[in-house]
Amino acid sequence: MMQTPPIPELSELALFLDIDGTLVEHAAHPDGVRVAPDLPDILQELNRALDGAMAFVTGRNLAMVERLFGATGFAAAGTFGIELLLGDEFESGQAAAAEVAPVFSELEASFLHRDGVYFEHKGPVLAIHTRAAPEALPAVIRACRNALSRLPCGYRLVEGHAGVELLPEKALKSAAIAWFMSRPPFRGRKPVFLGDDTSDEAGFEWVNRNNGISVRVGRQKPSSACFGLATVGDVHDWLRRLTQAI
Repeated sequence: MMQTPPIPELSELALFLDIDGTLVEHAAHPDGVRVAPDLPDILQELNRALDGAMAFVTGRNLAMVERLFGATGFAAAGTFGIELLLGDEFESGQAAAAEVAPVFSELEASFLHRDGVYFEHKGPVLAIHTRAAPEALPAVIRACRNALSRLPCGYRLVEGHAGVELLPEKALKSAAIAWFMSRPPFRGRKPVFLGDDTSDEAGFEWVNRNNGISVRVGRQKPSSACFGLATVGDVHDWLRRLTQAI
């Protein structure tokens, strides 16, 4: 069992947070997740204490993040880092969406009559959720592997425990964390990243290489993370402990 992460000195900390499975419990449909009533206040308090060196790093697009948490003003990397927001600085790689749309639409049509399989189109990224139909996951993976040859060079398939994503190489949480760490107020701080799924592993690896703290949330499985928290509730408790160190 992984050790619980330490409580770092806040003045040295840059905090990066995945959302689904880390800050909120997974739901069968992405729109079904619920934010705990006290979580926004905890995050606001931490963001102030960190002088803004806190960011969401998520597969959700930024519009979905705002629907969940409101217009917080937090830094955020959406769609696995394709969208990057820090103060007035915004970068987006959504322009490539039209090139891959026909393949994505064909894939969705092939599962049109499969109950519980949900397709989430996020510009150049396609997420396919099978949490409500776990028996469909192997067929979804096979179909996505076949579709890779029809996508632009550099596309990759990330296979999770309750779904998959098709996304371009630059859509990496590690790249998003590096982007933030090259800019104030993140620059020069110790990176800490909390995530729960396969797509978070690149972020864990980057944080480990840069003397940070990597935290895997959820059931125990092979991971590059050095620390672990068992549940979303444990994440909230750990964040509360951070606020007590202010």
